[in-house]
Amino acid sequence: MADNEMTLVLGGTGKTGRRVAERLKERAVPVRIGSRSADPAFDWEDPGTWASALHGVSSVYVAYQPDLAVPQAPAAITAFTEAAREAGVRRLVLLSGRGEEEAQRCEDIVRNSGLEWTIVRAAWFHQNFSESDMLGWILDGALVVPAGRAPEPYVDADDIADVAVAALTEDGHAGRVHEVTGPRLLTFADVAAEISAATGREIALVEVPVERYPQVLADAGVPAEAADLLTYLFVTVMDGRNAHVTDGVRRALGREPRDFTDYARSAAASGVWDLPKD
Repeated sequence: MADNEMTLVLGGTGKTGRRVAERLKERAVPVRIGSRSADPAFDWEDPGTWASALHGVSSVYVAYQPDLAVPQAPAAITAFTEAAREAGVRRLVLLSGRGEEEAQRCEDIVRNSGLEWTIVRAAWFHQNFSESDMLGWILDGALVVPAGRAPEPYVDADDIADVAVAALTEDGHAGRVHEVTGPRLLTFADVAAEISAATGREIALVEVPVERYPQVLADAGVPAEAADLLTYLFVTVMDGRNAHVTDGVRRALGREPRDFTDYARSAAASGVWDLPKD
């Protein structure tokens, strides 16, 4: 990639996009943040904003909001890849999710887009417990989840960002699917124990019947769209289909992925799980 070529980072203020943008800037790669609050603005629901955001861009990191699992995602990804190709974009890196039917449809769309593509297919993020709706439960001292969920090989958002940046800036990643996970499987009981150890206070595991989970989310103040997505991901994706680790981080970066214990210690040290002082 030439030094003067612009990279558009969609979801550039989110968990992975923010990290991707920071790393690109550290490499002196010109970056444009794609979000509704940016200038020029980018809004997935307003295709009229796409041309300005894509102007002069050679590479794009695509983190679709709210998630590739939602029904409207394939149509949006189809339209965006067409717009990107028409704008002269050459390289596209798509953040995808493991075991999601709609996400796999979007992967196929990107593969057939005519662009140079890489797919980063990720497990659930470590940061879901410190930068998402689940943070509120941790602060309340309990992790509330549907009963009977399978273990998950959680992956760190920093590892995802490192893989994405390598795909955006280096040769050897085009036409590849990097399926990235952490180094081990964790149950929700393991997660609660890890965060308890890192914070020095007990985080209880509260399992509720699957059919009650949407109401539990609503009672916790989670917006309806986010609650529907969380329920889908918990109930469908965490049914055991993804209960295995991969070597995607090592293959992409030549190093091992970050372990949940290291993440939990770092998050606790940042103060994100500290209780408000009276």
